[in-house]
Amino acid sequence: MTKRLFVVASFLIVASMLLAACGGGAAPAAVKTLKIVGSEPMTGSSLTQTQTIVNAGNLRIEQAKGVACGGKYKLVYEAWDDASAALGKWDPAVETENANKAAADKSIIAYLGTFNSGAAKLSIPILNQAGPLVMISPANTNPGLTKADKDLPGVTDSYYPSKVRNYTRVVAADDIQGKVAANFVKSLGAKTVYILDDQELYGKGVADVFEATAKEIGLTVVGHEGIDPKAADYKAMMTKISTSNAGGAPDAIYVGMVVDNNASQLLKDKVAIMGDNNKVKYAGPDGIQTQAFIDGAGADVAEGAYASVAGLPLEKLGPKGQQFAKDYEAKYGKLTEPYAVYGYETMNVILKAIEDVCAAGGDPTDRATINKAVFAIKNFDGALGNWSFDANGDTSLTDMTFYQVQKGAYVAVGTFK
Repeated sequence: MTKRLFVVASFLIVASMLLAACGGGAAPAAVKTLKIVGSEPMTGSSLTQTQTIVNAGNLRIEQAKGVACGGKYKLVYEAWDDASAALGKWDPAVETENANKAAADKSIIAYLGTFNSGAAKLSIPILNQAGPLVMISPANTNPGLTKADKDLPGVTDSYYPSKVRNYTRVVAADDIQGKVAANFVKSLGAKTVYILDDQELYGKGVADVFEATAKEIGLTVVGHEGIDPKAADYKAMMTKISTSNAGGAPDAIYVGMVVDNNASQLLKDKVAIMGDNNKVKYAGPDGIQTQAFIDGAGADVAEGAYASVAGLPLEKLGPKGQQFAKDYEAKYGKLTEPYAVYGYETMNVILKAIEDVCAAGGDPTDRATINKAVFAIKNFDGALGNWSFDANGDTSLTDMTFYQVQKGAYVAVGTFK
């Protein structure tokens, strides 16, 4: 055998050995991509809350090493901004664009969002007709998104044109938050209350539930009106409220709103006209439970104000919740915003659904299959505790915690059912 023939023969032998090691010459299966997107306002005052949601989602993907089903699928997570610089908060046009873009991209198997209930109202019908493409919200609380009630506005069925539910949330709805809030304000010794809201789906929704509950429990509602989120100030309104209760101020003011809608200015003018928050109690929902609200108003002005958030405070969560907080703070620093753990749990949910589908021999790239797997989640041992989704897509967890501003930060003061 010549030297040249020997070299060729040797090459063929080595090549055949390599092919045999690779399975008889068959090319390895390509790793498919499962794309997950989030849609929340990354512009404006809500950023202090939403950035922690995105951070938590990224943390969970990193913990999964960016793969699912034993490495058969690559996980990709993208956070989309649904706010605009023009509005400085979530923008209906941008959210609609996000939903349409997600519907058209067949590699997307989950839509984690939205942050604002009004945004969800726009996206649910679009994504419902796209597979349906499942939505898992870390923050929406308007009851009408999942359930209709004679006492609550909302046309639930119209959000689901395909007649198949595709929307879930890991946070309790405002029919719970508003009821707990009214009872909490009464427990502070208030007998009269004036209600304000920002006229958005979320803000007005929780304010309406608060009002209905207040009347049921004997808390007198002196007035209820919507505010202009773009007003330069609210001194005239606060002056009017200061004499609305038989010539004097009410015992408390409850505001249904998000921080983006001039919440800090509203509190500034309340304190300027009626004094600190010990004189006339001031409370609101989770939309103002953010450091941005305190910083915008000033720590001295915000001192004593109350805000509620669904669920337990971080320090009272179970082992998995505690581990999340430890891991988060090791990577991103001190955690002060309550929605981070909900962002983590939404990602937890979709990763569990993917793994459940794979374990059953299904196809996790199929949107309808993933949607069914999400709704099938029961007795899930997650960062928030042990919980389940009901048929409407609502969580079984109903705890509500009230926080008070103390020395420039929100501090948990009580958890209620």
